[in-house]
Amino acid sequence: MHDPGMQDLSPFRRFARDEWAALRADTPLTLTAEDIEQVRGLGVRLDLAEIETIYLPLSRLLNLHVAASQKLYGARREFLGGNGRKAPFIIGIAGSVAVGKSTTARILTRLLSRWPNHPDVALLPTDGFLLPNAELEARGLMGRKGFPESYDLPRLLRFLADVKAGRGAVEAPVYDHLTYDIVPGEKLVIGQPDILLVEGLNVLQSGRLPKDGAAIPFVSDFFDFSIYIDAGEEVLKTWYVERFFSLRDTAFRDPRSYFHRYAGLSDAQTEEIATQIWEAINLVNLRENILPTRQRADLILHKGPRHRTEYVDLRKI
Repeated sequence: MHDPGMQDLSPFRRFARDEWAALRADTPLTLTAEDIEQVRGLGVRLDLAEIETIYLPLSRLLNLHVAASQKLYGARREFLGGNGRKAPFIIGIAGSVAVGKSTTARILTRLLSRWPNHPDVALLPTDGFLLPNAELEARGLMGRKGFPESYDLPRLLRFLADVKAGRGAVEAPVYDHLTYDIVPGEKLVIGQPDILLVEGLNVLQSGRLPKDGAAIPFVSDFFDFSIYIDAGEEVLKTWYVERFFSLRDTAFRDPRSYFHRYAGLSDAQTEEIATQIWEAINLVNLRENILPTRQRADLILHKGPRHRTEYVDLRKI
């Protein structure tokens, strides 16, 4: 049982929707309805009101953090005698399947790129660092795709270390959601952006620390700011099932789709299969690996049933 008095010890400050909206100040709206339609994920309900109320204040906050980081970088470079390469400000975005991580990442990429002091903003989906299906099959992990052990973590850590070191033209593998697999030979090249957004299920996860104090890097060690997108389990299940229905009627009809076998299912069969997948894989991953990382974030967006952010938790400084 939670002690009500422990609420006073929370490292977060909570903002109601209207309180958070007021923090927009004079931040201009730089997105159009067409922009929103282009970045909106399948099944995600998003409108200009949500952009103005939630994402413009968040954009302003992140801009302040980036500006402060740039000043600190300049001071440290002076301290080091002018040595050191430009290091991008890295933002991690975590949360469950179907919660809207990709949509949030694309919105912030567009908003942040329109601030004058950091026009070069890149986005990295960590799906590209999933092990290829053949490797997952060989390891008996296809039923745990999206779990921490299904990723090529050393490769992701090397990628982030290279980006943070200011190296240009760092390559990342590319994932195809249609074929549900890594695309052989295709690469996403990240140069030296001002800001890099890293989006994925488990990007805030840590592990058991060694007792001897040996250095074990985590993905989140490379983040300058992190965001967790939160919603209740039943809400997430509803969104996942709704998305599965939408995919059945669109992407699954493509013969190249890994899930093409589901294209001809009836509504009852679709709901049954989607629910089974949610409960056997995504819900387990949420409970075991994703939700436990929520409190590690710098900011938490709490969503209600209509993909509407109901309140925001911001970590105190």
